[in-house]
Amino acid sequence: MRGGKQFTMTGHLGEVMQESMTAALSWVRANGERYGIDPDFFRKQDIHIHVPSGAVPKDGPSAGSAMVTALVSLLSGRPVRPRVAMTGEISLSGVVLPVGGIKEKVLGAKRAGIREVILPAENENNVKEDLESILGDDVKIHYVHNVDEALNLALTPAPAPSVLGTMLPPQAPTPASPAVH
Repeated sequence: MRGGKQFTMTGHLGEVMQESMTAALSWVRANGERYGIDPDFFRKQDIHIHVPSGAVPKDGPSAGSAMVTALVSLLSGRPVRPRVAMTGEISLSGVVLPVGGIKEKVLGAKRAGIREVILPAENENNVKEDLESILGDDVKIHYVHNVDEALNLALTPAPAPSVLGTMLPPQAPTPASPAVH
């Protein structure tokens, strides 16, 4: 929304979750141009993120990589691929840090029909110890070290630029040739 660089968070959020959201926005502001985000956007627009409360209060650092992905998706116009879930705390430099509760999160994703889960690389041992025999081939696990790796896995590919370096306009369907009787 038009405004003057304000960032508003609403919903039933704990302090750690608010810090994760702020870190995510800071990372996107610093790195957004690489993903086609207009740097002037952050100077002219306000951002308001609302996390519905539901039945469970939201707190913890685990949503950092998901928040970055949501922001980059929204601001770049690149949708998140379907049936992908992720977790991971982020640092301001974009490192994806390990989180707790991996077994519960991955099993919950599997029950929800998720086909791919993006996890911090440092949580790989948790999967090997707790989930390898349970998962089988139903869920593909990707391990990432940084936000760029997570975004490359989570987002649909960027549209190819035209020869002139600008996006090609969508092609209108050509009318079918008239039938000859």
